[in-house]
Amino acid sequence: MSQFQKNLALWLVISLLMIMLFNMMTQKDTEQKQINYTEFLSAVDDGQITNITFQGSQLTGVFTDGSKFQTHAPRDEQLIPELKEKGIVIEAKPVDDQGFWFTLLISWGPILLLIAVWIFFMRQMQGGGGKAMSFGKSKAKLLTDTQGLVTFKDVAGVDEAKQELEEVVEFLRDPKKFTKLGGKIPKGVLLVGSPGTGKTLLARSVAGEAGVPFFTISGSDFVEMFVGVGASRVRDLFLQGKKNAPCIIFIDEIDAVGRHRGAGLGGGHDEREQTLNQLLVEMDGFESNEGVILVAATNRPDVLDPALLRPGRFDRQVMVPRPDIKGRHKILVVHSKKVPMADDVDLEVIAKSTPGFSGADLANLINEASLLAARGNKAKVDKDDFEAAKDKVLMGAERRSMVITEEEKKVTAYHEAGHALVSLLTPGSDPVHKVSIIPRGRAMGVTMFLPPEEKYSETALGLHIRIRSLLGGRIAEELTFESVTSGASNDLERVTAITRKMVCEWGMSEKIGPVAFGEKEGEVFLGRDMGHVKEYSEATAVEIDNEIRRMITENYDVTRTLIRDHQEQLIDLSELLLEKETLDSTEILEVVFPDGVPEYLQPKVVEPVEEAVQEEQKQEDDFSFETDVAAPESADGADKEKDEVAPTSEPKEEEETRES
Repeated sequence: MSQFQKNLALWLVISLLMIMLFNMMTQKDTEQKQINYTEFLSAVDDGQITNITFQGSQLTGVFTDGSKFQTHAPRDEQLIPELKEKGIVIEAKPVDDQGFWFTLLISWGPILLLIAVWIFFMRQMQGGGGKAMSFGKSKAKLLTDTQGLVTFKDVAGVDEAKQELEEVVEFLRDPKKFTKLGGKIPKGVLLVGSPGTGKTLLARSVAGEAGVPFFTISGSDFVEMFVGVGASRVRDLFLQGKKNAPCIIFIDEIDAVGRHRGAGLGGGHDEREQTLNQLLVEMDGFESNEGVILVAATNRPDVLDPALLRPGRFDRQVMVPRPDIKGRHKILVVHSKKVPMADDVDLEVIAKSTPGFSGADLANLINEASLLAARGNKAKVDKDDFEAAKDKVLMGAERRSMVITEEEKKVTAYHEAGHALVSLLTPGSDPVHKVSIIPRGRAMGVTMFLPPEEKYSETALGLHIRIRSLLGGRIAEELTFESVTSGASNDLERVTAITRKMVCEWGMSEKIGPVAFGEKEGEVFLGRDMGHVKEYSEATAVEIDNEIRRMITENYDVTRTLIRDHQEQLIDLSELLLEKETLDSTEILEVVFPDGVPEYLQPKVVEPVEEAVQEEQKQEDDFSFETDVAAPESADGADKEKDEVAPTSEPKEEEETRES
């Protein structure tokens, strides 16, 4: 029996029950005997009636033997005196005169409502696969070729992750190549990476290349307010997968259902945990799900349950990192295919000037440049549009309409000049890219740095240099105006955060030693937060606070001496900044070093990426399958991962130092 037939039989039974209930509620009292008026008068004469009830022309009564009767009485003026003479109890009730339409509604309304409900559910079952009875069914969508799927050609900058997924696709296309050597298809692939690095885009490219059914669902689709729905949807999802095997199931943001069990207040009866338990069983339980590959994406692998990450469930964990300079160049090439570019646009230069950008950041950069060019009624996007778009993405939109007094503007100029001057005078610091005192976003002024090369870790000296650069703005205010303002609050927050990590996490304090204090901030659930225990004594806490204060104070003194010795350059740079409001690196170097730029500030020769990109693109073309190439889509993501080492270059390398 098919599912439609089952649903049809169920609703037939429900309809019959409703009709029976309606008849029971509306039927008249069948125990009342219908007699004519002559029989009624004879019964009155014989004394066989005990009481009578009048309701208009309708007359009902009770015989002496307890049985009931009913008759229609004409207008008879002698009837009442005769009933009184016989000692019969007489009652009277008003006539229920509600009109023809009201009577029709009462009589036929329930039947019409029943018919309407029947038609509604029949249409639901026929048009939606039984939606009326599918509350516990999976919400997974089956992607088809007509929905504009992307391919591996549309994914760039994550070559290692793409190679792992290419192997899964190849296994689905030619499983004998691997099984003849005893290999087994991986049951699960977990994509892990920062927001915007392209995890979902990679999954969509697998759907475009694999040539097998591809089901997609979000982790939040399993969670409902009703108990048991999530587990039921997991069962139904894998049931659909078995029917369409071999196939791929993609769960986006799996941390919505895959978090640590026992982490909240719900305990073992928590609906989310029941869903996770069912997912664990379906992935690797007694029943095998051969031919069903589960691909999931998350940016919070630290909160996932260990049972979900073990081999046999997610056999592979594929890291999707932020792209390097070569990856950024390839991503820019992919996203700029449909954007008309002017001759002065060099994507390689843009790739070098955007360290730390993810794929989504680069896609947004190109989109912003296109919008700015369209706003200026240009036929093509030129270099100036990209520069303006990069400033907007990094530093926020300009707020030129903001009213600022001359005194505040002067303080901001000296503050930003202090940041730039300390960085320029300190060997090993990141080069200054641009300084502006135009309010942007929440900042009154911005100093932006541009690392010359990719960095994946940071030395203790490099962190001290960064601290001194952050303190330069406040010290410049103090030396120039003999007072400080609240504009350095963001600088002090960042200085304190960096120093605390140096002492408590990275072991960069000689006094405290190579010891890590404090728990990782991976768990964000109420249950675990309530059970937080400090891992060190009060005496150690005092030593940590003193060491943080000492390190900041020493860097403060060094920076103060440096700015005092070069106060003339500070004044010249501030005055030029007040005049032009925005300075680039060339103008800044001419003011600070009029006699020539020091050797440590000379630009380093960076390996060109054009040839490497072309070679890798050729390799990709040789590998790619014969599938239709859809329009490129931007990668998506969620929250930023926690840094495991000292952070270096970030997507937004600015100093928001003067808060509004």
